[in-house]
Amino acid sequence: MDKVRNGLRTLKEKLRGQGNPTVAKIRRQRALRERVWKGLPYIRLLLFIVGYLWLLVIPSSQLGQGTYIDENALQPGQVNTYWSWGDVHRADRVLADLEQLRERTAGSDEIARYAVAEFEKYGIPARTQQYSFDTVAGNISGTNAYAVLQSPRASGTEAIVISASWLSRTGEGDGTLNMRGVSTVIALASYLKKSSLWAKDLVFVISDGYLDGMQAWITTYHGETQPNLKAEPLSLQSGVIWTALNVDYPGHSFSHLGLFFEGLNGRLPNQDLMNAVSLISRWTVGVPVVVYDHIDPRDDQNQPALLPAWMPDVVKGNKDVQEYAARARNIRRHLNYQARGAASGVHGLFHQFRIDAFTMFAVPADGPHGFHAIGKVLESSLRTCNNLLERLHASFFFYLFVAPGTFMKIGSYLPSAILVGTAMLFTGLGVWVNAGWTHSPVIDGKGEKVASHRDGKAWQRRHRPVLQAVVIMAATHFLGGLLFLLVSSSWYAANPQVNGPILYLLFTAAPFIVQAVPPAPPTHASIASVLKAFNLCFASALISITSVLNFSLAATLAVFLGLPLSSAAPSRTSSSTTRLAIYHAYSALALGWLVLCPEETRNAVWNWDVLRVWFAPFVCIVYVPLVLQAGLVGLLSV
Repeated sequence: MDKVRNGLRTLKEKLRGQGNPTVAKIRRQRALRERVWKGLPYIRLLLFIVGYLWLLVIPSSQLGQGTYIDENALQPGQVNTYWSWGDVHRADRVLADLEQLRERTAGSDEIARYAVAEFEKYGIPARTQQYSFDTVAGNISGTNAYAVLQSPRASGTEAIVISASWLSRTGEGDGTLNMRGVSTVIALASYLKKSSLWAKDLVFVISDGYLDGMQAWITTYHGETQPNLKAEPLSLQSGVIWTALNVDYPGHSFSHLGLFFEGLNGRLPNQDLMNAVSLISRWTVGVPVVVYDHIDPRDDQNQPALLPAWMPDVVKGNKDVQEYAARARNIRRHLNYQARGAASGVHGLFHQFRIDAFTMFAVPADGPHGFHAIGKVLESSLRTCNNLLERLHASFFFYLFVAPGTFMKIGSYLPSAILVGTAMLFTGLGVWVNAGWTHSPVIDGKGEKVASHRDGKAWQRRHRPVLQAVVIMAATHFLGGLLFLLVSSSWYAANPQVNGPILYLLFTAAPFIVQAVPPAPPTHASIASVLKAFNLCFASALISITSVLNFSLAATLAVFLGLPLSSAAPSRTSSSTTRLAIYHAYSALALGWLVLCPEETRNAVWNWDVLRVWFAPFVCIVYVPLVLQAGLVGLLSV
């Protein structure tokens, strides 16, 4: 036994070393920190590589899983539907009346009065609502029509909305009329009035325009105020809206039902609602479902190919490559909507009030489906929503729909942006540590170099000019706020093609004033290094926090900020011409949209003005200053 104890003691001494165990522990910790510090550049590089590769792997067929219903109360497809050809005839008659109104270019007020008359003809109380938005691009006005079918079996404390806008989402509201969608809602109201099984109020809304009409109605319904909105109060009220179905049917007939689900500022509905309607559409009615209006070329040879023609046939014929391309198209469309905070349809305006909603888009085609199919889908879907005893909560609110019937959980895609943000954080912390310490010769009291240290040098602390860096950051964000005020003004809206380049030149030149800041003394760290440390740490926190709220925006920031901000570095040897060229490259990354994307800028300002979408102020006040700060890092003298 003594031999075993002596052996263990000897082993411990060899592992810990001789002397005081505490001292040995401190030495081991120091050695570990030194190894981590020396390996920090490789750790950062690894995080960047893995993060960006993860973003590219998201569309892979190896990721994702099938959709399913979490809320047992929904019971989709468990009822008989009685929507018949007589109801289809009624929808055709309403459509004929709407076509006559279109041919004589009837105004929105006349169209709304016609819808109200139709609702009241069926015994459903209905009213109109006039509204107007005062925007920088001019006045937007219109008239909504709505009707409330009171629940015969409950007190009316909950409601379901069935809506259709006068303009279709085709071309993002480019003027295509949604007359068949409006006809469907009016004919459906007549049909549903005959049933006495509804446990919730049914609210039918025919909104004017594309998004502006529903924004006016839903804002007034919830008693919210908007400074630039004047809308008539609603004389008919109902209960708390739990779910909403928006009908968009622009063509003569359709082949697929498309799901549009993105809401304002990156919000998404509970997945159970779309999963239930998808099941009903596929198995009860026989209408295939697609994500957005994307029909897979593998199912329809008339659709354009997803892969470029120059790719080898061996690659184009690979099933995994084809699946990757199809999923990538869906994800790219989702990123485009969610990152900009834009609603992909009228349904997106409901999300701001915690209402689960999406748009059923009838993909235009020569057939084979029409009023009969979409009426049955709506009837069964409303019966499903009628079963709910509480708000939808069991399923996912954060997800990616990568294919019909396939989705990705948040844990499958979130780490990609987080890894890039972590790499930026490590880079910023490394710059901060280097700014606070210098490896300089050790001098004794006689002014002579001490040679007892290795290489005659030692780490010494030095002052970091924190205040100057913070002032520069605050100034750039102030410039961002000024940029937003100008972009959202009537002056810019009058001629964005001319005023955009003017703003670009003005705000590219404005930060040059920092060159007047005197350089830090030789014993102090440079302002540029402290500015870069703060810039990277702030951007890292922004990406990490945003990834939970709006992954698409976080992924976009990771791509546009990750490597550019990390690559910014002050240089002692670069000429002033080189530094100016680098700065102008950063200013183009920050402000190039003013010159290259005037139409997209106008849309972003309109979304802020009318719908309160935060994308325009976010770009001006957050994104632009961060990139300009990185440009200033290389411009400031060391």
